[in-house]
Amino acid sequence: MPKLITDLAIMLLTAGVVAVLFKKLNQPLVLGYILVGFLVGPYMPYFFKVTDLESIETWSEIGIIVLMFGLGLEFNLHKLASVGRTAIVTALTEVLGMLVLGYLVGQALGWGMMDSVFLGGMLSMSSTTIIIKAFDELGLREKGFAQLVFGTLVIEDIAGIFMMIILSTVSVSQHISGGALALQLGMLVLYLALWLILGITILPTLLRKAARFMNDETLLLSSLGICFGMVLLAETLGFSSALGAFLAGSLLAGTVHAERVEHLTAGIKDLFGSIFFLSVGMLIDPAMILQYIGPILLITLVTVAGKLLISSLGVLFSGQSLKTAVRCGCSLAQIGEFAFIIASLGMSLGVIADYVYPIVVAVSVITTLTTPAFIKGADRLYGLISRLLPEKLARKLERYTVAEDAPREQDSDWASFLRRYVRVTALYALLMAGVSLIGQLALLPVLENAFPGFWLNRLLCAAFCLAGIALFIRPMLDLHSTEYTTLWVKNRHFRLPLITLTALRFMLIVLLLFIPLQTLLRVNSLWLLLLIALSIVLIYKSGWLSSAYISAEAQFMANFNERSLHRQENEGAEWLDEKLFVEELPCGEALAGRTLRQLNWGFLFSVNIIKVIRGRRHLNMPSGDLELRAGDRIFLIGRPESLRSLRLSLGAGSQPEPVSLRQFTESQRDEPTDIYAYAIPVGKDSPLQGKSIRASRLREKYDCMILGLQRSRLPILQPDVNMTMQTDDLVWVLGARRTAEKLLAGDLSAP
Repeated sequence: MPKLITDLAIMLLTAGVVAVLFKKLNQPLVLGYILVGFLVGPYMPYFFKVTDLESIETWSEIGIIVLMFGLGLEFNLHKLASVGRTAIVTALTEVLGMLVLGYLVGQALGWGMMDSVFLGGMLSMSSTTIIIKAFDELGLREKGFAQLVFGTLVIEDIAGIFMMIILSTVSVSQHISGGALALQLGMLVLYLALWLILGITILPTLLRKAARFMNDETLLLSSLGICFGMVLLAETLGFSSALGAFLAGSLLAGTVHAERVEHLTAGIKDLFGSIFFLSVGMLIDPAMILQYIGPILLITLVTVAGKLLISSLGVLFSGQSLKTAVRCGCSLAQIGEFAFIIASLGMSLGVIADYVYPIVVAVSVITTLTTPAFIKGADRLYGLISRLLPEKLARKLERYTVAEDAPREQDSDWASFLRRYVRVTALYALLMAGVSLIGQLALLPVLENAFPGFWLNRLLCAAFCLAGIALFIRPMLDLHSTEYTTLWVKNRHFRLPLITLTALRFMLIVLLLFIPLQTLLRVNSLWLLLLIALSIVLIYKSGWLSSAYISAEAQFMANFNERSLHRQENEGAEWLDEKLFVEELPCGEALAGRTLRQLNWGFLFSVNIIKVIRGRRHLNMPSGDLELRAGDRIFLIGRPESLRSLRLSLGAGSQPEPVSLRQFTESQRDEPTDIYAYAIPVGKDSPLQGKSIRASRLREKYDCMILGLQRSRLPILQPDVNMTMQTDDLVWVLGARRTAEKLLAGDLSAP
């Protein structure tokens, strides 16, 4: 019989017995697995002994992959977006503080630089498993501070992934070089972002097309195939296998299959995860622990005191109360499973000493046992600190911090604009740089191998870069966002800063186009810069490639939001009539005599006029040639922020709160002049299929206004007229009763 089977029998039987015992004692199973690993390991000769250590090591590596895959399944980008400022500040403060503190402790103990760096990394990670278990046992999971702790753990997981990348990069050269490290990390971040974007674009679409074949067996095999395929791709690109597994899980976490995948892989995760922790226990050498009992106790003290203090400070820095800060600090005062993964990375790279691993395991065991006691004693510790704090300092803290339920100050218009400005600029600059890299590093070598010496290779590659980057020019310039328009009309003095920031974006696009074209075509003339600038203006003005970009963006957003959209659909959530609002505006002397086309509110503010009441006449869906008269009642539709921007531009002052489209339609009296929303499904044989909104001429033919479009459950409000309608889209229009009659007469169903 192979030794591996014998070893697994010994390990799993022992683990089963110990797991039952630890369950009865209400202790974490992780500690039980580590104990089993020690019992069957090479340093315990009085028990059954595992002999095929090489195979067990391979299984433990698979265990890391499966654990990271499971961690990714529990995390998705929506969860990252949902964590608040407190969690971000706390996590970054804790990770950076413990990195420095751990490094200093390692140096004080006389350890090498890499040992100290890895020690800091291991001490910066708290244990998600232990904290969740302790909160469940103490009935604290739904408390406000517990939610802050969970948000902090999400950011810590992300920080841990990047830390593994950094440690791997640093370990290769055995020294830290600032410039070279920054360049390598920049490239790694670029690759990761492109990887995620491509994954979100492709993976959910493929799974959706294969949905009818996805029973439990095929879904399990496909999911594990994606996991190990991403692991292989990660190692090919120079990343760790753990990172590939985590990304595979996080990509699947955003799909509608996430819960099923998590359920199907739970047993596999438990099996291989337990083997990983068993392998951790096998490395525990009692003689080494006795030899290093001093460093173990010192690092334990530093871990508990340091994480408690630094985490509490992080919560205070974010504006929370002292009581909340102490509760969070006590909850995070331990290290756990991620520390083992970082230690395994150091061992596999051969850059940390043999004694580091068992020391960290011992510290983890001790802090795991102390965590429940610290969480229970958090309020007593807070009371003690409150009594010891000088009264003057306590008053300052009360003035600086806010209670958990205190209302937050609303962001200003400039703050909203700048957040969007940075986010949009960074995203599209990243995509443009990605297109350039793909062209130069991937496409060009393929063309040169296929057509050696063919002079058009570089020209074709340059055309690819130009077309790919051109796709993102209009959305990156972002000249008609609500935030931009609000500031533009709010104050004339804001216009010069807005123009300056737009010019900076324009110059960045020129640079991102100039670098690949200059490299590929080997043209150093300044005329190239001028030609690029003119090309950007023409592309923006003509809307070239806008339809392709809009369709690609819609598909990406549908994939990105697939899971949440599916959940909303199952809950019967409405989207259109609750997200668009209607507001009445009286026509004064300033507007009288002007046509709707001259006002151009749809282009400037994304606000449309759906009705004008002139005396007893109801002018529904008025054309651009309609000339307004004093006394007209104008009904507008748009998002609340768009309606606000329009009011600011008109100096209209305070107006009644806009009502949702649903409230507006329900308030009507069911008369012929009333207007309603209708939905048109686009089938395979529909005359709308493959046509842009402009080319469909729905407004001209049916006296209606297109309000939105639903694609793959994703609502797209007020879509661009260049957007192409596809099979299974749902097009929402607004019109009178006769609109429905004309739609039906035109063989377009209107449910």
